[in-house]
Amino acid sequence: MRVYHFVNQQFGLENLERRRLKIATLNDLNDPFELGIYSTNSKLRSDFKSLKSRLAQAFGLLCFSRDWKNPVQWSHYADRHRGLCLGFDIPDELLTPVIYKSQLPKPDLPILMGPGGPATDHVKQILSTKFRHWRYENEVRCFVPIGNEDGEKPGLYFTPFSNDLRLREVIVGHSSHVSRSQLSKALGDLRSEVSACKARLAFRSYSIVKQRRGDLWE
Repeated sequence: MRVYHFVNQQFGLENLERRRLKIATLNDLNDPFELGIYSTNSKLRSDFKSLKSRLAQAFGLLCFSRDWKNPVQWSHYADRHRGLCLGFDIPDELLTPVIYKSQLPKPDLPILMGPGGPATDHVKQILSTKFRHWRYENEVRCFVPIGNEDGEKPGLYFTPFSNDLRLREVIVGHSSHVSRSQLSKALGDLRSEVSACKARLAFRSYSIVKQRRGDLWE
């Protein structure tokens, strides 16, 4: 499946140069309801908070959208259209679609809090449920194990580009100052297999489209 990851200019170029993506940890997500459950039991909430802390040490997320044309996502995640959108081909079986609902999920507690530890599939199901007002993101997630911290940036984790995380597109935001030569340098030997373009605002709708005029991107 072709999916898209929005990022600001600095980290976007750095990710391209280093052939990697930053892993989002469970404690660093922008939605405080991540891994949230419906509960009226204070002990369960406390236990679940501890569970979230343990899980945060084991794995993280790569977050993508199926749609790169949504202007709201460019505003929120690509530095107000000044960043980049990276398109990847990822096997469908590695991606989990986010489900958008009006109510918090009600977990199967014997499975979730059993003596054998939480069932991975059940945890992923909860982690892939978000409030319906997030629907505009059209999100899919890839769960990845957390390895060693980045030596230069303690507390940050990355996963390398690979056959299962294959870069195919780079779309430069319509307000970005990233030049063709900058992008070409960052891509290096990936240039031959990655398509690159500049984005612009659509003329007839609230949408982002590709700029067809090459002379408008230096």
